[in-house]
Amino acid sequence: MTASVPGESNQGVEPRNGKATFPRSTRLLRHADFERVYKLGRRHFSASMTVFYLQRQETEHSKLPAGNGLRVGFTVGRALGGAVQRNRMKRRLREAVRLTGHKPASNVDVVINPKKVLLTTDFDAVLNEVRQAFAVIERKLATKGGEWKSGSSDPAPGLSRGPRR
Repeated sequence: MTASVPGESNQGVEPRNGKATFPRSTRLLRHADFERVYKLGRRHFSASMTVFYLQRQETEHSKLPAGNGLRVGFTVGRALGGAVQRNRMKRRLREAVRLTGHKPASNVDVVINPKKVLLTTDFDAVLNEVRQAFAVIERKLATKGGEWKSGSSDPAPGLSRGPRR
């Protein structure tokens, strides 16, 4: 059994009132949604997490949810520790996202993958990293439209269009 200092993992966190929640409509829940963000989205790296993001495009034949705004999901692999450590990471990230209160102008799905250092990082630093990540996402989506591809039909320099002869 390991002993811990009471309140150690909650340093710098104010107790929440009953009104502040992390509603289901703002969470990424389906495996297909996570896969879509990983495969089609972009990445932002920081000291204690990697943030994947993808702007949601609504099409008439798509089965994508019509929800507005930000949806956030968390993935914490087994390599990062036991269940207690992984759940602590998710709780810290969930609270950091909730405290930022970020309301993006566009519909965007975000998946946050923490690094092991998140467990020992001060909560204020985690909160700051989440705020910076959301600011970077908002800025990149505003300037580039969230497109992963460059949009040009020309192949990459040095590549030929046809077979060599």
